[in-house]
Amino acid sequence: MTDFSISEELRLIGDNLLRFIDQEVVPLEEKHSSLLLNERNLYDPGGRFVQEVLALRTRVRMKSAAAGYYTMLGPEALGGVGLGSTESVHLFELIAKVYGPERPLIHPVVIPSPFTNGLSPILINMSDKAKEAFLPGIRSGEKTLCFGLSEPGAGSDVFNIRTRATRSGDNWTLNGSKQWITNGPYADYAMIFAVTDPQAFAARSGGITGFLVETRTPGFEVDSVIPVLGHLGGDTAILSLDDVKVPDWCRLGEVDKGLAVALGGISNGRLCMAASCVGFAQWALERAINYAKERQTFGKPIAEHQAVQMLLADCAIDIYAARNMVANCAWRVDSGQRSRKEISMVKAFATEMLNRVMDRAIQVHGAMGLTSEMRLEAGYRFARTMRIPDGTGEIQRQTIARELLAGHVES
Repeated sequence: MTDFSISEELRLIGDNLLRFIDQEVVPLEEKHSSLLLNERNLYDPGGRFVQEVLALRTRVRMKSAAAGYYTMLGPEALGGVGLGSTESVHLFELIAKVYGPERPLIHPVVIPSPFTNGLSPILINMSDKAKEAFLPGIRSGEKTLCFGLSEPGAGSDVFNIRTRATRSGDNWTLNGSKQWITNGPYADYAMIFAVTDPQAFAARSGGITGFLVETRTPGFEVDSVIPVLGHLGGDTAILSLDDVKVPDWCRLGEVDKGLAVALGGISNGRLCMAASCVGFAQWALERAINYAKERQTFGKPIAEHQAVQMLLADCAIDIYAARNMVANCAWRVDSGQRSRKEISMVKAFATEMLNRVMDRAIQVHGAMGLTSEMRLEAGYRFARTMRIPDGTGEIQRQTIARELLAGHVES
């Protein structure tokens, strides 16, 4: 019987992380609440975070890095602590459960995405010269990254990308466009993937190479911010590269082997996304339970009505299933077992579970659930977006089916 209980050491890390947020981040949120809680103040007319917000986020990142939290999920080879998947999912779940959604100084600032920002495992593929030049700023939290693979016509099918990189001596010239790039409007460095061998690419047998591009390089532009689902702005962007010059020492990994580089950390990214969904669902259920005990109709708390009890029970069933799936999958990854099918299962189930739980929590609250006061409507919008990034539920099911048909049936 596998024991999924967390270690005392991990429990202490989690407790200290929450203490750090309570002492260093929450007071900043409270002090600047009029800025952070009103989207008309949060974003400029172009949809970007205003400079005051960006300065606060940088301040939190650097405080977190100095305390050792910002880099703790990063590989040891890059100067991180190298915590495994089991530790990562626990911490992402914990933050989501305690603080809930829509906290612009907490998510994903205190701990960055384990895949697309901070000490991303993709950076292991940098040259020694690039590591010396770029890692200090990334480790300190002063500089941030974005991950540029998706394009207007290339989301789930990476072999539709049109960005090209041509070599001339020790330099490359990049031309193309990237879309749906998280942190794209604000990143100091972009991990850009481009076609370098059109023939191999056309045969779907490679031909893609990765590059670390400084976003201030001439020809690199943020065309626009993409506001999503009820927001006035955001952190997702359309990028364009027009004759962007990149030295070969900024290449990520081997020439034409960039697809493996690009997907090198996506499994942990999907796991941590699923763990966050579990945490947000617990946050929503706790609010629904408390409200059900307080709100009275027909002379008694609504918690005593069977219809409400069914909603609460279904939330708990969903959360229990998702939480155990995440824990089991993280254990499989840490123990070196083949987990491609299971990671897709977890990503699909947890994101869809969060949608169901948020919907039920709003239903328990009735009209109050629709107000911004309860923050459930923000959670509901967030939940809906989580079913798209890092592979839709349909793509995850396609991966699961392919694994099953290839003979990988046992879990």
